[in-house]
Amino acid sequence: MPVATKPEQRSKVAKTRTIENPAKETPMWLPEGTWQRIADKAYGLYEQRGRREDYALQDWLDAENIVLGQIFELH
Repeated sequence: MPVATKPEQRSKVAKTRTIENPAKETPMWLPEGTWQRIADKAYGLYEQRGRREDYALQDWLDAENIVLGQIFELH
């Protein structure tokens, strides 16, 4: 949780804080057009679910799960 600091303290904190990625994961490669496929699927889910308001994130995450599942099922 971030802690409020005085401006003169911020530079000291920023200089001493380091962030490491212990997993050292490499970025995931995705085929060209993947984001458009996800957007199209999310819109399809939005329509299929009755154009519900305030569910855009859920529609996107569900679409992402479906499309990425299809892509990695093929590989």
